[in-house]
Amino acid sequence: ERAITTEEVRQQLEDSWRDIPGIRVFTFVRSGISRGGGGQPVQFVLRGTDYEELARWRDIVTVAAEKNPGLLRVDSDLQDTQPQVLVRIDKGRAASLGVSVQNIGRTLQSMMGEQQVTTYVVGGEEYDVILQARDDQRATPEDLRNIYVRSESSGELIPLANLTRLETLAGPGNLNRYDRLRAVTISANLAPGYSLGQALDFLENVVREELPATAQLGYQGESLEYKEASGKLYFTFGLALLVVFLVMAAQFESFVHPLVIMITVPLAIAGGLIGLKLTGKAINIYSQIGLVMLIGIATKNGILIVEFINQVRDSGVEFTRAILDGARIRFRPVLMTAISTVMGSIPLMLATGAGSESRTTLGVVVFFGVSFATLLTLFIIPVFYSLLAKGTTSPNTIARKLSEMSASEGAVTPSK
Repeated sequence: ERAITTEEVRQQLEDSWRDIPGIRVFTFVRSGISRGGGGQPVQFVLRGTDYEELARWRDIVTVAAEKNPGLLRVDSDLQDTQPQVLVRIDKGRAASLGVSVQNIGRTLQSMMGEQQVTTYVVGGEEYDVILQARDDQRATPEDLRNIYVRSESSGELIPLANLTRLETLAGPGNLNRYDRLRAVTISANLAPGYSLGQALDFLENVVREELPATAQLGYQGESLEYKEASGKLYFTFGLALLVVFLVMAAQFESFVHPLVIMITVPLAIAGGLIGLKLTGKAINIYSQIGLVMLIGIATKNGILIVEFINQVRDSGVEFTRAILDGARIRFRPVLMTAISTVMGSIPLMLATGAGSESRTTLGVVVFFGVSFATLLTLFIIPVFYSLLAKGTTSPNTIARKLSEMSASEGAVTPSK
């Protein structure tokens, strides 16, 4: 019911919250492919063996990321925001007063934490006895001044405050791991027109140039999905080309005719990429799926033309004349199938609402890829057929010759 997109709403909210001091606001659009059910698109993981070293690496990467205008709301999950109290023991003073470090540690554990000292049985049920101070006696660091330890030499009670020194500091609230290694995840949103692939390439380049070779990388959420899909895209694309080529080779009983038909695939891919460039869409998982789809869709036009040319050649028509007749007669069927495919992609291009970004990207790839390939296929396929298939025969040539021989032999009557 609204006239603005979800991304525009998110940007408006971030702009309004940016002026409020003292808060940090992060917004994200829930993704249908993220394993965590949503999150910021950039989730870049640094892995190492020490959290202090990871904190230094985090600072280097986040400073570089904040200077990149394509990355917004850069954050990490390793933040020194947890207040902590560090108790330092004066070992020399404690030794002179006859108090052991172990005794001080056990006293702090019992009073400020808890310690099971014994059990008791009531009605056949055994219960634990837990020793700890009351909540109001262990609420603040100053409560440590009310704790006493007994000297092992004199037997007197000595205030714990005389033996310790308190330091208040901030530490990380969570210490996360990734693949069983200590890790910190750097997350960010993307500026309009800046793709996830560009963001990950930028961060990877920062790690290569600024961090030691011991730094290990990882990905989460949508970034992980993008990396996995990108790594498998080339294999999937090559496998699809191979399967289509082998199927057509079996159909046409030739390796030349499928090669002529496969000329349409680069044309369709080029058209899809041009469409993404013109509409400002990024190359993501959905556009990659569309590019793989174009392999099957684009070869359809080539099959229609090449198969009909072979049929015309089977009827005995001269090679060049068969090409011209095949291209002319198949002009209408090729346009009909192409227009139906293009019209079917228009609703995807004009999609609105939740998840529309994925559908529009897929629609753009199909629309421009099929349109571009169809316009050029009508001219490119006949030309390449005349250049590459001149020395070939149609699949039914042998069958046609055998039938002609059978017909001629049947027409000859034996002499008496």
